[in-house]
Amino acid sequence: MSEKEEKKKPIRVWVDGCFDMMHWGHANFIRQARELGDYLICGVHSDEEIEKNKGPTVLKGEERYQAVEGCKWVDEVVRDAPYITSLEYLNKYNCDFCIHGDDLSVTKDGRDSYAEIKEAGKFRTVPRTTGVSTTDLVGRMLLLTREHHQKDIKVQSSPYTRVSQYLPTTRKIVQFSEGKSPKPNDKIVYIDGGFDLFHVGHISTLKKAKALGDFLIVGVHTDEIVNQHKGEHFPIMNLHERILTVLSCRYVDEVIIGAPFDVSEDLIKSMNFQIVCHGSTKVETRLDNDPYEVPKKLGIYVQIESDFPDLTSDSICQRIIENSLVYLSRNKDKQKREVKLLEKK
Repeated sequence: MSEKEEKKKPIRVWVDGCFDMMHWGHANFIRQARELGDYLICGVHSDEEIEKNKGPTVLKGEERYQAVEGCKWVDEVVRDAPYITSLEYLNKYNCDFCIHGDDLSVTKDGRDSYAEIKEAGKFRTVPRTTGVSTTDLVGRMLLLTREHHQKDIKVQSSPYTRVSQYLPTTRKIVQFSEGKSPKPNDKIVYIDGGFDLFHVGHISTLKKAKALGDFLIVGVHTDEIVNQHKGEHFPIMNLHERILTVLSCRYVDEVIIGAPFDVSEDLIKSMNFQIVCHGSTKVETRLDNDPYEVPKKLGIYVQIESDFPDLTSDSICQRIIENSLVYLSRNKDKQKREVKLLEKK
């Protein structure tokens, strides 16, 4: 192979992880990793591997695999990837190097998951996204139980598991946006919702919505609207977090930030919506009005049946609450292992 041909060879990068409750922090990691190469392969660990090394997952295998497949910066997904990444596995998929966040990945017995890759000089890091983690989201949902006695548990904090407050920036929104505009003859499809705890049920619905036309616009409701209609402690994720997660989906072309709850005729005309759709999940509202009354009268409303009807933000919260002691123990153990490995360095 000539030197010129060698230079043209696409750089293949490998990332892997649990991707439990895939959020915008995961997506931002994948986005940064994708910028270091031309083709990104994402390995996702099995439920069994994760339970053996970290503890039980919130979302199960298929729910996690399809969530990663929905991320627009992923070119290929490898299911059931081993928890400890080996050089042999990297070579199997012809990857030039492996990328991870600049935090630690530790096995149950305290070993570095990427030790072999690092020794081979094929390990790269990107900055960890501060302000969000699966551990943090689990913590937010555990607060729904109103049990705050865990504050009495003294555990040395790990800088990787501990989460700082996320401060939204316009730059981050631009990084997640494609900057697309609909072509003159494009059929524009609109779908709206809270999209809290963005999951594979949302993704499959957005995929079907995109298939109805050429350009998909997603309206994301404000925190106040979500709370007004769902009540209690919802949303778990704030508006900026929900916007970034929706923008990371490969089927989404544009997002309306703080979309109105009622889809009015003015909104339809100003945005040139040809189709307005909604998932089959019942619209959560404490009011009597139908937010889709206008598009139904205009004959442009389509209801999309969910491929995951039992998976909702409520059901995810319920999974956490029912297993609260298990998840609290998992999070504490993770911090202890990270601190122990840091002390060895």
